[in-house]
Amino acid sequence: MIARRRQVALALTALLTAAAACQAQARHESASPARPAPPAARDFTLVASGDILPDTSVMERANFDANGNGFDFLPMLSGIQSVVSRADLALCHMDTVYGENGDYSGGPVFKSPPEIALGLTATGYDSCSTASAHALDDGAAGIRRTLDAMDGTGLRHAGTARTEDEAHTVTLLPAGPAKVAHLSYADSTNGIVPPPGQPWAVGLIDEGRILADARAARKAGADVVVVSLNWGTEWQDAPDERQVALAQRLTASRTGGRPDVDLILGTHAHVPQAYEKVNGTWVVYGLGDQIAGEMTNHEGARDQRANQSTLARFTFTAPAHRGERWRVRRAEFVPQMYDLDAGRTLDLNQAIAAGAELTSVRDRIRDVTLSRGAAKDGLVMGQ
Repeated sequence: MIARRRQVALALTALLTAAAACQAQARHESASPARPAPPAARDFTLVASGDILPDTSVMERANFDANGNGFDFLPMLSGIQSVVSRADLALCHMDTVYGENGDYSGGPVFKSPPEIALGLTATGYDSCSTASAHALDDGAAGIRRTLDAMDGTGLRHAGTARTEDEAHTVTLLPAGPAKVAHLSYADSTNGIVPPPGQPWAVGLIDEGRILADARAARKAGADVVVVSLNWGTEWQDAPDERQVALAQRLTASRTGGRPDVDLILGTHAHVPQAYEKVNGTWVVYGLGDQIAGEMTNHEGARDQRANQSTLARFTFTAPAHRGERWRVRRAEFVPQMYDLDAGRTLDLNQAIAAGAELTSVRDRIRDVTLSRGAAKDGLVMGQ
């Protein structure tokens, strides 16, 4: 069984790598001045994924994929590259900070190899939320190394900051015909206090601040405001009362009749949680862990749910009149799993089509994702 799953993962890697190359060539050809420019699109597609939480086994796998020379995280992510790279905007969640010069640790205090940023960029991600429970695991130095590495690969970020000015600067991202603001906040930093004189180093969840930042983002030119929240109760499939209540209040807030927040993306719980349309706005309570090693839950038992997650995919369409809301025309989720044996993140629909015996895993993720009635509001499982 293990051998079969490993073969499936490696076959998918080769297939998706070839597909990505074809897509890159197509993008190059479409940019040629010899071809007429297509009409301006009125839609854009946003993809978002969950926690990247590399333990020692994940780092060892990335080192193996680099033939023992550093770390290569692109093969680990190649199974979902076709979904990510086709989006106009792709958002990830970096749950850990980066170390340097071999000073890495896989928990409970995390310092990850900075090569992760290169793997994420090569996969097609445009920006990462960085406010998390582990954002202060190595203090200000960890934040600086992480954001420096992201900047070096062109990966944008939101949620942590090296300076006070950076903390108050809106992360504005191009997405087809739109500008998207990416905001990021964490419920806690595992009891670690911010560095002296740097209370702004990590964005913490505060309803008033989130809404003020969202309004500032709108004034800065954002057509769509996306809020990433590192929140919830670990190992709990259902959103907790705080998540539900905060989602209600954030999505109810309006300025000039227009919602202040257009999409909420949740992380932290280690397990997939439901999607729900609240006050007309999509809320993903928990995307799950996109990359994590073998984990044990609060009962001390190995919990395979920590290797299950979803990719959220939302297609936004432009309003008829300037200043009105961009609306979600299509809402989808793609079930995925990090295969511990192969060291690969799998698009479960593709893996099952290729012969992997993972239907029960996919169906469990589907049932949790739809558990708060999202299907009636149009959420579907994407391919």
